[in-house]
Amino acid sequence: MRDMRQWIAVGAAVGLVAVTLPMLREHDVQLGGLLAKKTTAGGPTITRTVTPPPLTDLDLTRIDDRRTPPTAPAHGDRVAELTIDPMYQRAAIGFLRAGQVPEGAVVMTDIRTGKVLVWASYVNEGAMHDVAAEATAPSASVFKVVTGTALVEAGLSPNTKQCYSGGEHSIRPADMVDNKRRDKYCATLAQAMGRSINTVFARLAAKNLDHEKLGAVAEKLGWGQDTPFDVKVATSTISLPEDDLGFARTAAGFWNTTLSPFQGANLATTLANGGEMIRLHVVSSVKDEIGDIYKGPSERQVLKRVMDESTANAVTAMMEATVDNGTSYRSFHDRNGRAYLPDIRVAGKTGTLTKPTPEGPFYTWFVGFAPSRKPEVAISVMVANGAKWRVKATNVACDMLRTYFADKGAPGVSDPNNRTGATAHRR
Repeated sequence: MRDMRQWIAVGAAVGLVAVTLPMLREHDVQLGGLLAKKTTAGGPTITRTVTPPPLTDLDLTRIDDRRTPPTAPAHGDRVAELTIDPMYQRAAIGFLRAGQVPEGAVVMTDIRTGKVLVWASYVNEGAMHDVAAEATAPSASVFKVVTGTALVEAGLSPNTKQCYSGGEHSIRPADMVDNKRRDKYCATLAQAMGRSINTVFARLAAKNLDHEKLGAVAEKLGWGQDTPFDVKVATSTISLPEDDLGFARTAAGFWNTTLSPFQGANLATTLANGGEMIRLHVVSSVKDEIGDIYKGPSERQVLKRVMDESTANAVTAMMEATVDNGTSYRSFHDRNGRAYLPDIRVAGKTGTLTKPTPEGPFYTWFVGFAPSRKPEVAISVMVANGAKWRVKATNVACDMLRTYFADKGAPGVSDPNNRTGATAHRR
């Protein structure tokens, strides 16, 4: 099968035919089906047919953020102009570099348009590769968002309570058994999401879900799917074990699933849009030595609805507990308990998992969006550290959101890079 597919040319402009169904990459078959509908005005267009197609060899590891707009090279002498915000892009690379992480990635999106504002892949040593597009890291506890969605669809609510014991670092058979004498602690589903309580998710999944239900929700949210984007992105994987204990462990975020930083941003953007998945894009135009050959979407492109809005709202409420009083509280508050983002609620989910070797790597995640009730941006951060580490993904995520909201002039939000006058300069 060819890497690109030829679609019917539609629409016309004075003296120029604008082809809105271009030769799409094989991984954009979903988008091709979407654009084949008559309701897709504002989609990407090829303004001049070229061979190979416009997005061929687009290299997002070579983003030049010194320009406005930032650019990246494509096939031959082609140059792609990007939706990237140069200040946010530089901030992301700076935070990863300052943390001395072996490798990491930040993807930040405008949830209303699907524009990618940050696509930052960082590799400290070795050959450069596009970490943001890779799905080698375990999903870890970010997968609790999938399980939480499935549990809500199964009839549970953020207030559903489950008592528990054990399960902090692993889940044993005994941890799966309700025992009033041993289960000294109880938590709601929202509290379990915020504090990432493994046993609560494992027990509730075992009682309320099966392979078909959990697998179907994971698939709807992008696991095992080839999600349309401007460059090839590795598929986030899932393999649900057949045994009950393995299934429960996976539902709680222990192995058997992987996640790309791109997919993390796609997941957060979908929840921020009330369960409606939109097409993310990073290319605004592509030019060759003659002129424009491609224009990115000019309007929001809806791919599909993956959950009811009420379900998305319930999961959002659960994710708010992560920053309000859960695993990200310390990252988003100073030592005196003052919020770095006052009056801006953040919905998020952390993930932490270490490969079973002494040297790691030690993976941390933060996937979320803000403001949680009137979302503007979604963010996905993955950091892979060695045995020694200086920064986790949740720290980078907080700094990125501070950078964004300080730039927007949000009251009480300071820029972590101590820039002054940035907002006035950019308005």
